[in-house]
Amino acid sequence: MSIASELNLLREDYVAINPKSRAQYLTATEVMPGGNTRSVLFYEPFPLAMARGEGSRLWDADGHEYTDLLGEFTAGLYGHSHPEIRKAIDAALDGGINLTGHNLLESRLAALVTQRFPSVKQLRFTNSGTEANLLAIAAAKRFTNRGKVMVFKGGYHGGVLTFAAGPAPINVPHDFVIGSYNDIASTTALVKEHAADLAAIVVEPMQGAGGCIVGHPEFLAALRQLATEAGAVLVFDEVMTSRLAPGGRQSQLGITPDLTTLGKYIGGGMSFGAFGGREDIMALFDPRTPGHLGHAGTFNNNVLSMSAGITGLSRIYTPEAAIALNARGDALRERLNASCLAHGAPLQFTGLGSLMNLHGVSSEIQRCDDIPTSEGIVKDLFFFHMLAHGFYVARRGFIVLSLPLTDSDLDRFHAAFEEFLKRYTKELAA
Repeated sequence: MSIASELNLLREDYVAINPKSRAQYLTATEVMPGGNTRSVLFYEPFPLAMARGEGSRLWDADGHEYTDLLGEFTAGLYGHSHPEIRKAIDAALDGGINLTGHNLLESRLAALVTQRFPSVKQLRFTNSGTEANLLAIAAAKRFTNRGKVMVFKGGYHGGVLTFAAGPAPINVPHDFVIGSYNDIASTTALVKEHAADLAAIVVEPMQGAGGCIVGHPEFLAALRQLATEAGAVLVFDEVMTSRLAPGGRQSQLGITPDLTTLGKYIGGGMSFGAFGGREDIMALFDPRTPGHLGHAGTFNNNVLSMSAGITGLSRIYTPEAAIALNARGDALRERLNASCLAHGAPLQFTGLGSLMNLHGVSSEIQRCDDIPTSEGIVKDLFFFHMLAHGFYVARRGFIVLSLPLTDSDLDRFHAAFEEFLKRYTKELAA
């Protein structure tokens, strides 16, 4: 049987057992385009409607239970309704949530972040990683008095800063220079060509939404040198990768960016973003200085994110916890890849630590152009197979570990993947 036929069978079963999710989707289409307000969550024939979560578990509208291996695309590091996070949110609620002023929590979270990430001397909060990257770019342009911004094909820096196949139509209209990830020679040539007007080089140490493509240490080190030589601001987008080590991926690499952008889990699961770095650059936002850059945002310092973030960084995702979680992720990825080799399947999991992504190719992946466009059907097959076995992953094959997951959960996932390989490797190889 072909992959397409196998996939159709899985989809038919999916439709049959999820009538309430389907009904919820049809209702949503009456008031939202495509029944959707967050594009990454949509998939055919209709997306699951999640009703509740607890720990590492999710339940959909039809009552099916799933082990959550997506963790809100890395924001759900602490799982669902972690008792200490909940206690922190309750405490914030007791004190009032819209205080219309500076509060007692924001500087405490800022101090924890600067302690965790030494390159971040000062910072400002935002509501998302998207906002953090927008503000970092604005700061770099103002600081250098230049107009061009270098990014990399396959990169994702937020909903209006996405470069999966070049700039997206919805992107903000900066003058972008688009480089090839992990390609030192071509990147060096581009930087030299545009050096006189290059304000910033913005890069993910590992391209997350692009498929967990790991940045080569020598490539990222070259970016540090090129930015310095050109007088441009090097921005590390660590919205996802900051969870990979106590001090983020930059601490593992020994590279100090000029600015770092953060988001996701650092707000304890609440809406969160931050950008910060060198004091001379961040001084542009000092409201005591004439001509400073304004940076508004009603909920930048909201007490729910501040309180949850303080508890998360100080009491739960300690440096020791970060090291342990990412070691578990490395071990799982090695087990999965060993299974691919053992079965002769043309598959692999890329990534680092607690973040990984399935790909329908066994050759080395250095940049997005190494990923075949035809792999979508392979990822769909994997996605619906895993749903049928009680695991919730991203349709694009993205897998994220959260703290509540147990060794038993990961063993069951590996077993479900072994079943996937036994059933479909012949078709995948064909």
